[in-house]
Formats: sequence, structure tokens, C-alpha cells
Amino acid sequence: MGVNKLYRIGELAKAADVSERTIDYYTKLGLISPEKRTQTNYRLYSAETLTRLERINQMKQEKYTLEEIREKLDQWNRVTHEVQVTEKLSSLELHMQQLEREVKELEPLISSLQPNQAKRAFANLLPQSLACMEAIRLLMNHGPFS
Repeated sequence: MGVNKLYRIGELAKAADVSERTIDYYTKLGLISPEKRTQTNYRLYSAETLTRLERINQMKQEKYTLEEIREKLDQWNRVTHEVQVTEKLSSLELHMQQLEREVKELEPLISSLQPNQAKRAFANLLPQSLACMEAIRLLMNHGPFS
């Protein structure tokens, strides 16, 4: 998929794994818009539109309404990537601080568990926690901090 590639509606629908009717609907709602039209009035969409459709599909899976999706997309269009990253990292930092407080609250309870009870409790928790910690480590190692 080249950066300059333009998609007709059927090509875009296939690439985004949505129906042509969905493309029409999103265009009508203003969630996406054609880059230009051909001489025969076919709408042509850019590769950026395909990326936008992927974002829309992701947000739909996360149960956002179409109005919420429109607001998010508008916000992304107004905000620079640096601001987006800063806001997201700040949000993650607040979450990590909250998690740290909760872990400290658990420490006395964990220390009171029998070894087998603690092992069972951690067996359910560790895979997800380790995956989260690994994701944060990768972010830190591949970002400007490395």
C-alpha cells in the first residue's frame, strides 16, 4: 500500500474489511471524506482514509458510539502527535501510581497468605501483569528514552 495510492470505494471497503455501504455511511456522516473524484465522478480515498477506518473499527470494538468516534477523530485532527503522546503517557503514569498504591495496600494481605494460597493468587495474575510490564518496558526502550 503506497502512501500516494488512491482507493475506489470497493477497494477501500475490501482493504478495510467493511462494506461499501459502511464507506458511504461514514462519508455521509463526515467520519471520512474522499481525497478527490475522477472525471466519471468516482470517489477516490487516500491511504490515510484507510488508516482512519482502522481507527474507527478499533474504537467500535471498544464500544465507542459513532458520535464519540467523531469527537475523538476531530480531537486527533486538532491535536499534535506530541500532545497526544504526552497526554497518554500522563494518563499511564496516573494509572501506574494508582496501581502502586493498590499494591502497597495488598502487601499486608499477601504476607498473611499461606505459600500455596499466594502461589495460586499470583498464578492467575502474573501473566497479564508481566505482559503489561513488558509492554511498558518495550515502549521505554523503543522511545526517545533509550
